[in-house]
Amino acid sequence: MTRSIIALILLVNALILQAQDIISIEGKTIPSVTLQDSKGTIFNSEKISNDGKPFVIVFWKTCCKPPIRELSVLSDVYEEWIEKTGVKIYAVAVDDSRSTMSVKPFADGQGWEFEILLDPNQNLKRSMNVKVVPYTFVFNGKGVVVGEKMLFSEGDENEIFDMIEKANQKN
Repeated sequence: MTRSIIALILLVNALILQAQDIISIEGKTIPSVTLQDSKGTIFNSEKISNDGKPFVIVFWKTCCKPPIRELSVLSDVYEEWIEKTGVKIYAVAVDDSRSTMSVKPFADGQGWEFEILLDPNQNLKRSMNVKVVPYTFVFNGKGVVVGEKMLFSEGDENEIFDMIEKANQKN
């Protein structure tokens, strides 16, 4: 009995510490780190933009099913979202350097029309305090975070679209 109580207390403390580690970056701009585009060209993350229109960054990994499901769902609504809001989606792969060569062929095989970016050292992921994938950020046209979403379930695309519309209003 005593061991069960101690185990429960330790579990609760661990969950509290983990929850405190998730810090929102809403209201901040994209940090300055080095990334690669899908062709391997190195550039600074501050260059990510969408000509004054909102943009979305989704962190994902080729071996992780939830972000693949999210990106597939977003792919289904992407053209409609572009027409309605002018949004641009960046899919930032956090695969390590050993598997970055497979990211572009994987994304192409899925039929995704997003801009595919590579973060093999996970610098952007760390800078934006991303602990799990998928993790989605919505930016207004000025590059300020107006919403973020951890994980993905069917129907969450509606919440993401609402954030995009909010981003359009804040331009």
